[in-house]
Amino acid sequence: MINLEHKQIILGSQSPRRSQLLKELGLEFEVIVRETDEVVDSKLKARDVVCAIAQKKAEAFGNDFIDAWVITADTIVVTSGQDILGKPKSRNEAFQVLKMMSGNIHEVITAVCILNNEKLTTFSESTEVEFYPLSDEEITYYIDKYEPYDKAGSYGIQEWIGRIGIKSIKGEYTNVVGLPTARLYQELKKLI
Repeated sequence: MINLEHKQIILGSQSPRRSQLLKELGLEFEVIVRETDEVVDSKLKARDVVCAIAQKKAEAFGNDFIDAWVITADTIVVTSGQDILGKPKSRNEAFQVLKMMSGNIHEVITAVCILNNEKLTTFSESTEVEFYPLSDEEITYYIDKYEPYDKAGSYGIQEWIGRIGIKSIKGEYTNVVGLPTARLYQELKKLI
C-alpha cells in the first residue's frame, strides 16, 4: 500500500463512480470541481481528445493547491469507425447509441491527469468492450430504469445492462466505469 497520508488529494470530478473507485483504493480525498469547457480541436485523435480534456480540468485548478495532488479524468467511448460517443443529450440519442453498439465492439478510453506542484502527469487507458445483441425492449428498459444521460456511450457497465449485455471485455474493468484504478495506483507509486 502506498502511503499518501501526508498528501492532500483532491478529486476534480463530480462523478459518484470515480469517488467510489478512489475510496476503494483506500485513499482519503476531497471533491472539488472547477468549471472547464471541454472544447478541443476536432482534428485530434480520440486518445488525444480525452487527454486534452483531462488536462484542461486539471489546469483549471491553477496554483490554488500547490502541495496537493489534484486528480482529474475524462472518459469517452469510441466506435469501430472512430466516432466519439459522449453523454447522450436525449432518450432517443441514448437509444440510437445503444442500438448501434448492440452486437458490436467499442473502445472505452479514460485519461487521467495528476497535478502536483505545477507538474502535470497524464496517462490514458483503453478497454475493449463487446456487447451481445440487445433487443429494443432491453435497451428501452435500461434507459427508462437507469437514465444513463450522465454516461459516455449511454451506459454504465456496473448497471443492469452490463450484467446482461456484456459479452467480453479486454482491459481494465474500472476504466470502463470511469477511472482505471490499477493504472492510477501504479502512476501514484512512481510520483511518491
